Formats: sequence, structure tokens, C-alpha cells
Amino acid sequence: VQLVESGGGLVTPGGSLRLSCAASGFTFSSYFMRWYRQVPGNEREWVATITTPGDSTNYADFVKGRFTISRDDAKSTVYLEMNSLKPEDTAVYYCNVKRGAMQYWGKGTLVTVSS
Repeated sequence: VQLVESGGGLVTPGGSLRLSCAASGFTFSSYFMRWYRQVPGNEREWVATITTPGDSTNYADFVKGRFTISRDDAKSTVYLEMNSLKPEDTAVYYCNVKRGAMQYWGKGTLVTVSS
């Protein structure tokens, strides 16, 4: 299993970014996918989940209405569209998949929201 995040960077408050996570090594279309984030020194926190089939989504309250998770099964990629970004959204964002008792993580992509 390999998960590779991309799309992070520096953005001013109120701005937008789109993160991508390219997956390989498993049947992507068969698994829920999740985004988490972590500020150094803090615990990693769940951000959003997208199910399969049906593409039902769930969000943490602190991103609800601002972030959108989506997936493209043909590309084995999950996305996180982030709008109205705030300084407190600054973190390393990780893609995650759970297969039975195992969890897999990418290396993360850094998002910095600052003026």
C-alpha cells in the first residue's frame, strides 16, 4: 500500500488549496478514505471521510462547510478541497486507509495559512 499526498503550500487566510492523495497497492474503489491533520506537538486529528459506494461524506465540525472530500476511483485518488482557510488550519495533512486491522498513512503534505 502506498499513499502519496500533494498540493500543500503557503496560502493567505481566506484562500483555498486542493490536496490530492494518490493511492496504489490495493483496490482503491473498495475502501473508505480519510484525511487527517497534525500540528507538531499535537495529536493527529481526523478531518474527513468518504465512503464507497455512494460517496457519503463526513466532516469534523471545525472544517464543516469549508472543506470538501471527494474521490476519483478511476485515478485511485482522493482529494480535499479546502476553502476559507484559517491560520488554525495550518498543519501537515495525511491521507489514510484502513484495511482490516491495519492502517496506512502517507508522508503528509504541509499546509501553512499565514499572511
